[in-house]
Amino acid sequence: MNIRRVPFDHPDAVKLNDEVQAEYHLRYGDGGDATVLDASDFTPPRGLYLIAYDEYDRPVATGGWRSKDENGEGNEDGDAELKRMFVIEEMRGRGLARRLLAALEEDARAAGRVRMVLETGTKQPEAIALYVSSGYTPCVKFGYYRHHESSHCYAKPL
Repeated sequence: MNIRRVPFDHPDAVKLNDEVQAEYHLRYGDGGDATVLDASDFTPPRGLYLIAYDEYDRPVATGGWRSKDENGEGNEDGDAELKRMFVIEEMRGRGLARRLLAALEEDARAAGRVRMVLETGTKQPEAIALYVSSGYTPCVKFGYYRHHESSHCYAKPL
């Protein structure tokens, strides 16, 4: 697996983002994640976006983090928010998400962020299992979906 830094608006990132949005729609029936994201959110040193490519140079997994500070939506100063973690269906169960997560945590820590936070939902049990097994614990809800019952937020000190 070859993990590369790419801009959030890179064609491969857009392709995988479309796929994850379609999956969110299938699971939740709401058209996908409505959280506003901008390509500049993932520009180092205030963020990072990664894509994992297979041996055929095909994009198969993605994830990023963006800086968040206290904002009245539940974030705290020093937060790094995990976004768009996704592995295409045929590549799941091979540890790709765990590898991406570790790389994102390391980069956020090096950038001076003190806590990684994420929001996921009740209809993503495999995501919840990944985060809990990686040391994430429930935290105060934050962000766009903080008032939704199906939203679950997790945090991990970096």
